[in-house]
Formats: sequence, structure tokens, C-alpha cells
Amino acid sequence: MPKITYVAPDGAEYAVDAPVGSTVMENAVKHMVPGIEAECGGACSCATCHVYVDDAWTDRVGPPEPMEEDMLDFAFDVRPTSRLSCQIKVKPELDGLVVRIPERQA
Repeated sequence: MPKITYVAPDGAEYAVDAPVGSTVMENAVKHMVPGIEAECGGACSCATCHVYVDDAWTDRVGPPEPMEEDMLDFAFDVRPTSRLSCQIKVKPELDGLVVRIPERQA
């Protein structure tokens, strides 16, 4: 099972085992990772599951789709590696993925 590490703004790390086919957001919520609010439940309609994908993982995670890009306009402190965690599907090649949580959500 792939492992995902969430890094909080204060540097605290939360490593979770994530089932293939789930999303990075679902696993954060399931494991009560602070800072991932996910108000819309993963429907890509609120930008409260915003994360920064670690530079080493951006190619494997891939870019946002157009609908996600539109929602990122509402996120706090958007950066080139910003993604909505509800739109990142867990797959075997993401084992070891590191994402950072912004200081606040939208």
C-alpha cells in the first residue's frame, strides 16, 4: 500500500498508508490530518483540500485538470506545485509521495 506523508505548516509530519484508487484527500480525512478541511467531500468545488506537491513528485502526480485549475483560483497562497488533494488519485507509483499543507485553506 502506498505511503503518503503530509507535512503541516509547523513541520509536523503525518505518514499514512493509502489504498490504491483512493484520493490523497480521502486519506487525510480518514487519518484526521490537520489542515485538510475538504468541505465539499471531494467534489472539486471548494478548494479546502489544497496542498503543495513536493518538487520531487510533481512529474509523477501530474498537472491539474482545467476544472481543478479553476478551483485553485479560490485557494490560499497558490504556488506552481499547488493541487487539490481530492483530485490526486493514489496509485502504486505514488508510494512515498510528500505533500505540504498551506497555513490555511480558502
